[in-house]
Amino acid sequence: MSNREHDHGSDCACPDCGDPRSMDFLDKYLTVWIFLAMGVGVGLGYVAPGVVDPIQEYYLVEIGLIAMMYPPLAKVNYGQLPRVFSAWRVLSLSLIQNWLIGPTLMFALAVVFFSGLVPPFPAHPEYFLGLIFIGMARCIAMVLVWNDLADGSSEYAAGLVAFNSVFQIVTYGVYVWFFALFLPPLLGMDALVAGIGTFDITIEQVFWAIAIFLGIPFAGGILTRFGGVRAKGEAWYEERFVPTISPVTLLALLFTVVVMFATQGDAIIAQPTDVLWIAVPLTIYFVVMFLVSFAMGRGIGADYSTTTAIGFTAASNNFELAIAVAVAVFGVGSGVAFATVVGPLIEVPVLLALVNVAVYFQRRFDWGGYETGRLESTKPANNDVAPSKTDDD
Repeated sequence: MSNREHDHGSDCACPDCGDPRSMDFLDKYLTVWIFLAMGVGVGLGYVAPGVVDPIQEYYLVEIGLIAMMYPPLAKVNYGQLPRVFSAWRVLSLSLIQNWLIGPTLMFALAVVFFSGLVPPFPAHPEYFLGLIFIGMARCIAMVLVWNDLADGSSEYAAGLVAFNSVFQIVTYGVYVWFFALFLPPLLGMDALVAGIGTFDITIEQVFWAIAIFLGIPFAGGILTRFGGVRAKGEAWYEERFVPTISPVTLLALLFTVVVMFATQGDAIIAQPTDVLWIAVPLTIYFVVMFLVSFAMGRGIGADYSTTTAIGFTAASNNFELAIAVAVAVFGVGSGVAFATVVGPLIEVPVLLALVNVAVYFQRRFDWGGYETGRLESTKPANNDVAPSKTDDD
């Protein structure tokens, strides 16, 4: 049986099940839509600068951000958590990748490009903070799409998404404080620290933003899932309700991009190369995390489907949360918020390219080993090596 047949049967835990080489129209051209939304927003702000006041008065950005965060958290099957904890070696690897290597790598890239310590790059504290906000937020949404396209284990991906959703509520504020406020002074980043000090950022502001923009949709997602499944059943929830709410995330993202860029149209027109500047460390991050994750997955003997799930989870980020916190703490027109918006703009095309790399790895290497991303009942009973996939699957 192929991974696709096994993973996407009647007990499919992935809300994006479908043809492994297809995406819906909105997902497939997301980068194009983001560019168009940026253009519309910049044009709107440039032609009608008075639009900024009603955007801020009616909290349009904040409404868009909460709407953007809700569907991914309502999709998550939190019942998959026990399966994640049962595979302790894979869980340990994923924890190291997501909560040690990933944040440290993003911090290092932010230091290189925006701290002022590495010539010829000057200190750029708002972009430094934007990268930190992105790097500390682990992916809970689009990873399901990338994993599905690359034929990864949907069960393990869903369980890991559930784990990250819960874990980052507790840890995100601590990570932002440690990498953005605690470490820079210790490492002698005087110019950066002085720049960050002008923002008057406090850990209380970050936790308050998390409580609003992650806590509210998280509570709504849990209530929706358990209430919907109890009232209508699992099949109705996964096959009818989840597909109905799925487009809300991307539509809300595009709406948020329009209104955000409308508030800073003049600044963007004055500095068009900043998008490319921010894109470089983000691209490096996505590629390095992906390759390191695949190497570590093979190193512990995980099969292809499990390695793919943990690889894309480690390489992706929760840009919705990063944008929300940046807007709440620094304001919609800040450079920090601008840097976080560049996140999905770069992540989508890079991760799509890495899907093809994963498929190449699947065919290129021998993926014998336990299928640790599966249900326990699918492991070989006699400790034989599980059969690897072939090109015929």
